[in-house]
Amino acid sequence: MQLGILYALLAYIIWGLLPLYIKSLHGVAPLEILLHRMVWSLVFLGAILLWRRHFGWLREVVANPRLILNFAASAGLLCCNWFLYIWAVSADRVVDASLGYFINPLVSVLLGVVLLHERLRWGQWVSIAVAGAGVLWLTWSAGHLPWIALGLAASFGGYGLLRKTGALGALEGLSLETLLLFPVAAIALGALFLTGHDTTRAAPTLTQGLLLLAGPVTAVPLLFFAAGARRIPLSMLGILQYAGPTIQLMLGLWLWHEPFPVDKQIGYALIWVSLAIYAFEGLLVSRLKNRSAIDVKNKTA
Repeated sequence: MQLGILYALLAYIIWGLLPLYIKSLHGVAPLEILLHRMVWSLVFLGAILLWRRHFGWLREVVANPRLILNFAASAGLLCCNWFLYIWAVSADRVVDASLGYFINPLVSVLLGVVLLHERLRWGQWVSIAVAGAGVLWLTWSAGHLPWIALGLAASFGGYGLLRKTGALGALEGLSLETLLLFPVAAIALGALFLTGHDTTRAAPTLTQGLLLLAGPVTAVPLLFFAAGARRIPLSMLGILQYAGPTIQLMLGLWLWHEPFPVDKQIGYALIWVSLAIYAFEGLLVSRLKNRSAIDVKNKTA
């Protein structure tokens, strides 16, 4: 379990520090960063698959058009999530982006209720209600919906839902998604270079080199996450996931001094309270189930 906690924390810390990488690509347009991320992710994942000689799963994919359609949809949501996040960080909206990943677990719960007909416990309903109040407050105080946060939470929540019902593991699934995105990304990137509308060539050499790291920056935390998720309980994984947006929030406030007025602090506070309720309720239910299982085992012994 200790190794699982370490893997999961490494994944969330890398995701939390991702704004530092995106900010280092100064001068490169968000769309180009996205295209490079698609291209070099496939190169990196292809190298891992080649090293492991792990291509047998592709036969199952070729024989199952429905599986391809499912992962094409998840790839589309992942693409939207990546682009919105890259744009938000480039536009000095890291604090707003962090909110999206704070509320993402609650959006996932709601999607499970609406689309998978899952039933919520009373504590989960209370948590969602408090988070809804926070979103309403942020909307009223700012005069518009917190669309960056909601867009990130909805796209990643939808992505998680499709991956949950998908038939491939983390490495295979991401490889298929990047394989589906690669032709579009390669053609678009090539068109930008041929027409002279790219911003990559004008960027410093160091920045161009950093773009080549887009592959491992994308894939490594996901592989850490998959390794951690197999070793620790889901309730613990749910608590650890808040490390990522917390690091992002701290970077936005302390490193880049993004505005965080009292009105926004109140909205965020309501959402943090909702997350505390959600985490506490989950731990309590998990503990009660474990205790009940032990009691049953003792009675039958």
